[in-house]
Amino acid sequence: MRISTLTIYEQSMSSLNRQQGSLMQVSQQIASGRRVVNPSDDPQAASQAVQVSQALAINSQYADARIGARNALAQEESVLNSVSDAIGSARTLILQASTDTLSDADRASIASELRGIYETVIGQANATDGNGRYLFGGYQDSSEPFVRDASGNVNYVGDSNNRAVRVDASRLMPVADNGEDIFRSVHSGAGYVMEAAAGNQGSVVFKGPQVVDDNDPGYGTAFDITFSVSGGVTSYSINGGAVQTYEPGEAIRFGGLSVTLDGIPADGDSLQLDRAENMNTDLFRTFEKALAVLEQPSASDAEIAARKNTLSSVLREFDNSLDNVLTTRASVGARMNELDVVDSVSGNRSLNYEEKLSGLVDLDYVSAIAEYSLRQVGLQAAQQAFIDIKGLSLFDRM
Repeated sequence: MRISTLTIYEQSMSSLNRQQGSLMQVSQQIASGRRVVNPSDDPQAASQAVQVSQALAINSQYADARIGARNALAQEESVLNSVSDAIGSARTLILQASTDTLSDADRASIASELRGIYETVIGQANATDGNGRYLFGGYQDSSEPFVRDASGNVNYVGDSNNRAVRVDASRLMPVADNGEDIFRSVHSGAGYVMEAAAGNQGSVVFKGPQVVDDNDPGYGTAFDITFSVSGGVTSYSINGGAVQTYEPGEAIRFGGLSVTLDGIPADGDSLQLDRAENMNTDLFRTFEKALAVLEQPSASDAEIAARKNTLSSVLREFDNSLDNVLTTRASVGARMNELDVVDSVSGNRSLNYEEKLSGLVDLDYVSAIAEYSLRQVGLQAAQQAFIDIKGLSLFDRM
């Protein structure tokens, strides 16, 4: 068979180019550390690598979201810690003010201290995060959620929504609680609160109520104790029921509750009892009630009884508000713990993604170096073959 010189050159160049291409491909793989440098190297692996890379990027975005969520929850937890301390201090002052030996001036001094705590709680309720957003305004986080009206009463102007952040593909986590739930609500398990009517003229005071039988059929009902005085005999009725003789200092039971009444009620005086969630649940209103009686001198028996009854109610309301704040704080702590768990799961997921991605595109250096050496030998052989073949021309023998 006769082969033209042109054919010999073309085949030799083709062989050299192929060998150089193969060597270049392996050298690119070694330089990049990747087995799949171009999608054409392994289309299936390249396609899967794109999907895994996207999943890894999304997982990383959720990790960033969890950092923001943890910071927000930490801020809320810090504020709630301050609020619970403030309520505890206020409760201590109310207990101190309930002492009969104090004078009006002493109670005014306590009121001054209590007002400072009140202002502190309002400030905490209007706390902001690092970006100037109000923590407890719900979605209305661009303005103060608690504002005073013309009468000095604190009103909530936020909404009942809780801001949330998606911290994982299947978890949308609240990262802030609204002020309505924290400062104007009580825990669902809060018991009874008792109040004396504002217009009472007698000196009747109460202690309690205490729950003695929560299985009583009447437990959970609202009660109204009304006193009547006729012919020098004082009696009372509960919710308009049977009239019973009133004995000062005697504990009475009804609806699974026990209440101790003392003092001398006037005709028409009344006391109300109801579940805490149906009575005053506003923490700021509780402060205002306490300040009103502590800043007002009390001289008559009726005024003294009103002060004692109000402080007794206030003490119970502070307890309920404190329980509510602590419950919210516990919820915040639980969410922070959940973030730790999600972080751990997400970290393992990222490792799995990275391992899978590595298996798809990363280079096996041992095999690659061996391949590189083999390609070098192939190129050298092709070069030598070209040198030998181009020397077969008869003109070289002339």
